[in-house]
Amino acid sequence: MELYAHRWATALTGRGFVPTSAAEHQRLLLGQTERLARAMLAEPFTAQPAYDVGRALVDAELTEPEMLDWSVRVLGDQFRTLVAPTSGGPEASGPEASGPEASGGGPEASGGGPEAPARVAALQGALAAGFARALRERTLTQQERIARSVWEARDQIERALRDSEARFRAVFVDAAIGIGIADIDGRILDVNRAFVELLGYSAAELREMNVAALFHPDDAAGMWELYQELIEGKHDTIRVEKRYYRKNGSAIWTDLAVSLIRHDDGRPRFTVAMMEDVTERHRLQERLRHQASHDPLTGLPNRTLFLDRLGELFATREADDRVGICFLDLDGFKAVNDSLGHALGDNLLVTVARRLADSVAGQGYLVARMGGDEFVVLLDHDAGCRAVKAMGDRILATVAEPVQVGEHRLSVTASIGLVSGPLGTTSVAEMMKAADVTLHWAKAEGRARWVSYDPARRAREQARSALVAAMSAGLARGEFLLDYQPIVALADGSICAVEALVRWRHPERGLLGPDEFIGLAEETGLIVELGRWVLTRACEAASRWHRDFPDARVVVSVNLAARQAGDPTIVDTVSEALRQADLPADLLQLELTESAVMATAGEPLPALRRLAALGVRLAIDDFGTGYSNLAYLRRLPIHNLKLAGPFVEGIRSSDRQGLVDGRIVDALVRLAHALGLTVTAEAVETVGQADQLRALGCDAAQGRYFAPPAPEAEIIRRLAARAERRLDTTA
Repeated sequence: MELYAHRWATALTGRGFVPTSAAEHQRLLLGQTERLARAMLAEPFTAQPAYDVGRALVDAELTEPEMLDWSVRVLGDQFRTLVAPTSGGPEASGPEASGPEASGGGPEASGGGPEAPARVAALQGALAAGFARALRERTLTQQERIARSVWEARDQIERALRDSEARFRAVFVDAAIGIGIADIDGRILDVNRAFVELLGYSAAELREMNVAALFHPDDAAGMWELYQELIEGKHDTIRVEKRYYRKNGSAIWTDLAVSLIRHDDGRPRFTVAMMEDVTERHRLQERLRHQASHDPLTGLPNRTLFLDRLGELFATREADDRVGICFLDLDGFKAVNDSLGHALGDNLLVTVARRLADSVAGQGYLVARMGGDEFVVLLDHDAGCRAVKAMGDRILATVAEPVQVGEHRLSVTASIGLVSGPLGTTSVAEMMKAADVTLHWAKAEGRARWVSYDPARRAREQARSALVAAMSAGLARGEFLLDYQPIVALADGSICAVEALVRWRHPERGLLGPDEFIGLAEETGLIVELGRWVLTRACEAASRWHRDFPDARVVVSVNLAARQAGDPTIVDTVSEALRQADLPADLLQLELTESAVMATAGEPLPALRRLAALGVRLAIDDFGTGYSNLAYLRRLPIHNLKLAGPFVEGIRSSDRQGLVDGRIVDALVRLAHALGLTVTAEAVETVGQADQLRALGCDAAQGRYFAPPAPEAEIIRRLAARAERRLDTTA
């Protein structure tokens, strides 16, 4: 710390006027150095102390521009040393450091990590900003003092013209900032020494010039308009940061303030311009601004600059103007990083970035790196759907060209989300969300392709997401209910079982059938919680039927999804539901699809035998449409086959296909009976189907011909009617 402060003070002495001794400055700067070190290592981090240090330098009259440049550069060197491992070596020292003290070791050197460079840059920027702000305020104070002196000289001209002129000339000639006086036509009347040194012309040359001749062409028009408004009396002062040409042709950046001096009657008389050279500060700010808006690896604009540019389009263009986005992600980039290393991955990113930039260079489109292996191309003109799709094809071809990185020849592809539309129909946030969603679609559809945004598809996905989000809460709020569809014994038409079917009484969409939400529940895993609820409620209902109509021996049949069947707790869940409801196990039937019966390795689920050991009946639902491996019918404790609806539907016709379906049903019934299984036909809609199934020996059936799904009260009514008929018969 002390060495850095000593170097700082020595540099001050060699770079301009220092009003106090080196020892005094070293004491001052030691304190500022400690503030910077504490700020560098502070948690949470803030750059405010560096801002205050910059102001302190100006307050101590340390205002030479070269001093700011030296301080910022050496600050970076010093604190990169501070946060680096204390390994010593020449790379650990600043531009003027030597010896072991310059290594930045000691207890302060506990920083580091990925955020250290960002902290150093932030401290550099804050120090420069504080220095600039304080210097500007100091300049304003000087300007106000000068202006006040001018006015005082004018007010006292009758009393002491010669004395006031002498005071004014002393301030004018010796001022540290450039001062120039011009008439209302822009002709330069007088300049001070600092003004002459600033622009490189002699005072005589400047008195022959108009201020317009000094304007930089990039801002001449705007500056001349401001100047015209000033001399017309619309403003009393203007202040801008602008460029001027020096005599040697070089350009300098100045902090310029121009004041209008009026006659006693208020008419504009002349202007007083005060300017300070801020070229070095401007260059530093430009470097920092570029670092903040560009990706350090590829040199492309970063996410911040891209979003700023997109926001400008929305703010400045007409509502009918179209804008397009090509949002791309490299396929398999993580595998390249993991297998070949991050250095090679970085080289690949640099190559892809250069190719993308070259491919659109002639069209003026913005190419930015959004982070990781994501890039974006912004089409801000000619952004119709056809043009955006053509750009998608060009990007795919550009990225697909093999890349030679060292000794490795890599082939990569990209997935691209394309979005295009009028500015008046969307917003920045909506457009970026659409691009992100569409990129996800491209990845999901197989990669190496582009996909255009589809509002209808997005609406469907959002509706599905809304259902998923509301499902768990709906279950807690009691929005789900069960209907029951009778399963009828074909021999005598009596109810032998009922199938429990879940419904959702959605508060906004009304009554939803299982086809609208069961698939979502399976995808998200909510099917386990929902299935537990269905199983519990169905067992409770079956227990009531068994208590009130014991002779009916009605079985309740509950569907188990594949994820439920594979849940490690399924046996305990079923056992607990039976215990709580006090329901005999043989009055519960669990229906599983053929794919749910078989595990991922093609083996039956081991839990099925444990479920059968409880006494629970097991049925294969939609038999004939799934796994179709008949071996498990004899290896597992299956009790019932439920024939798939398409087979049953086919036997209603008398054509050839109907005959084929009839033979298939006949074969399946015979097979099931040979294995000791019962057969239930689903989706029976007509009396003809029922008669033919009865003739083929099918045991039971369900469908709208017999009864549609209905609330529990309807099942109770049917059971009561059956019990009453039995009483009448026995009587």
